[in-house]
Amino acid sequence: MTYTNRTSRSIRRNRGVAAAALAAAALLTGCGSSGDGKTDNPLSDTGASGDGVVVGSNNFAESILLADIYGEALRAKGVKVTYKLNIGSRETTYGLLKNGSVSVLPEYNGALLAYLDAKAAPKTLGETTDAIKAKLDSKLTLLNPAPAQDKDSITVNAATAKKYGLDGKSSVADLKDAAKDLVIGASPEFQTRQQGLAGLKDVYGLQFKSFKALDAGGPLTQAALKRNAVQAADIFTTDPTIAKEKFVVLQDPKNLFGFENVQPLVHRSALSPKGVDALNAVSAKLDTATLLDLDTQVQSQNKDPLDVAKAWLKSAGLG
Repeated sequence: MTYTNRTSRSIRRNRGVAAAALAAAALLTGCGSSGDGKTDNPLSDTGASGDGVVVGSNNFAESILLADIYGEALRAKGVKVTYKLNIGSRETTYGLLKNGSVSVLPEYNGALLAYLDAKAAPKTLGETTDAIKAKLDSKLTLLNPAPAQDKDSITVNAATAKKYGLDGKSSVADLKDAAKDLVIGASPEFQTRQQGLAGLKDVYGLQFKSFKALDAGGPLTQAALKRNAVQAADIFTTDPTIAKEKFVVLQDPKNLFGFENVQPLVHRSALSPKGVDALNAVSAKLDTATLLDLDTQVQSQNKDPLDVAKAWLKSAGLG
């Protein structure tokens, strides 16, 4: 995934600096901590202490869920945890990590790298991590990446999957013969991006019947795919709509869409070896299918993310 495409995902997650500032201003009027250690004021000046860890999140549902998962895993190991959730954009959270106001933040390695180095174009997960570390503030470090990713994907609807014999193990390359009969939908810029129609042709040899300009994996794209106005679309891999509508995400073995692994970013002074081990153990068991299921529980079934986090940690032997 090149910088341009990662920036698209980053903007979708972060909603921009101005929006973050407005959110922060609103949150500054909040009250104190609740019984579960979560504060209504994510920008308060309470930083990491010697015996406690502050777990933060960006201002979208999946980030809050991930913060709860990593935070509760630390609590299960006896670490004192305070939460600062729904902070805002990376422009805000990165600064809070540097000054120690936040100790741990669930990140997405590709989007983080795009923020740190606009020209980076890694070809492997290892190269992504190395490139981040080369640009990362010296007070910060990355822990192990999870297999779980939230990234662009070529996704087909149930009818198309059935017609062409596609399932979750099928590759984008398996559309080569069928693409000429299919309409693909995505954001307008997808039509000219390398991480779009150009790359699908160059990397996988796909040439679709036509392209329909919609939105960036949002309700327009989802609705068009559901009603078969398009048969394939760019859908983000942890979108609950995938499970709800029985869409099929095609594998991207040549990594056209790059890497967006969940990866904890931490302040070096904040975690003991016990804490590091606890977070790495979570990442080792968190794959994309699991994250999609957990997102579905929170975003479609309206379950409390803290309850979902605790239940999954218990089921995984980590709670």
